Amino acid sequence: MAQEQGLDLVEISPNADPPVCKVVDYSKFKYEQKKKQKEIKAKTVKVVIKEIRFGPNTDDHDFNFKLKHAITFLQEGAKVKATVFFPGRSIVYKERGEILLLKFAQLLEEYGKVEQMPRLEGKRMSIMLMAKAKK
Repeated sequence: MAQEQGLDLVEISPNADPPVCKVVDYSKFKYEQKKKQKEIKAKTVKVVIKEIRFGPNTDDHDFNFKLKHAITFLQEGAKVKATVFFPGRSIVYKERGEILLLKFAQLLEEYGKVEQMPRLEGKRMSIMLMAKAKK
């Protein structure tokens, strides 16, 4: 039948019983499949993670400056990872770093929600914030 019409016989589902075949123009079939794959790829959301770094002794002005940056990142829909880095022996002030991160999360409460609470990994403590859904 396919040869009579000048088309190709394409096996759609080889695992079915009996196998499913279709009489179509193969090049057109490949083109449509490629188009569908491209459409699916375009619809996927790419997650962007922006990192903001603090020290355990970050001053109020620097804190507010970085807070404004975090607000813009969250409004753009990106995730924010705030990190306190403890250089040298400043690791003894880890509770100061945790307080700083919790204060940071509290001030960003209306723009995003906490995805991961403060966690110490080696000499750095970090918290992850996710943007709230747009209304």
